Amino acid sequence: MSIARETNSDLTSTAAGDWWTQHRGQSPVVATAIHNGHAMRDAVRDLCKLNEEERLREEDPFTEFIIRDVPNRIVVHRSRFEVDVNRPRDGAIYLRPEQAWGLNVWAGDVPGEIAEASLALHDEYYAMLKSYLRGIERCHGRFVVLDVHSYNHRRAGAKAEPAIAAQAPDINIGTISMDRKKWAPVVDGFMETAQSFDFPGGRLDVRENVAFQGRGYQARFIHEQFPDTGCAIAVEFKKIFMEEWTGEPFAETLRALRRLLASTLPVLADALERVR
Repeated sequence: MSIARETNSDLTSTAAGDWWTQHRGQSPVVATAIHNGHAMRDAVRDLCKLNEEERLREEDPFTEFIIRDVPNRIVVHRSRFEVDVNRPRDGAIYLRPEQAWGLNVWAGDVPGEIAEASLALHDEYYAMLKSYLRGIERCHGRFVVLDVHSYNHRRAGAKAEPAIAAQAPDINIGTISMDRKKWAPVVDGFMETAQSFDFPGGRLDVRENVAFQGRGYQARFIHEQFPDTGCAIAVEFKKIFMEEWTGEPFAETLRALRRLLASTLPVLADALERVR
């Protein structure tokens, strides 16, 4: 096996057949990687018009690796192209190109029974998430969820110029669905820690609500269900950790991002104590 393959196997998780995996530890901080998944049921794959590379480009590969040091974490293994748990149930299957970056996802109509089987995952995920977070709430009173994603910044093509830096921070923090004033110690503490991290090649550009605003369904669900005790921060990493057109990971950058995220854990726990 080549060194590249050994590196890649360390950066990915195998969970064939699982909807998601979850870990539970002694911490008020939770991390999720809900777009990490690439798997599809055979019936869905047979209907999907997109090839593996097209799907991977819009998924969030390696986000599971970035959150591995968070004691409480949830990783979804099904592809967002089967069902997107970060969208409301009635939009969780991409039936129109405008729902999927202009992509025609399906070779034909999606039969009702196939759609309902995929939507069952959406239902069960949120039932699980609510129960999971109730447990964190019982143990710690308050909690913060780092809703970790990644985003493309070279959409014009493999050889095209990347998005301009003014519109594409290295880490975009989305906070639009939260009570920003209430959770200021948590959000500000996270951002300050990420900005000051000694990242290889120089400190990262960390900004709030620039490329994305944190409008995903999971963050809204958490703030609606846990208005006084739960803070969900959408954390979007620009795909500086991989070649977004080929899927090739940059192992050292990924390891640095993993260390960066781990460095925020004590800061977040301390900040939760200061929320009023």
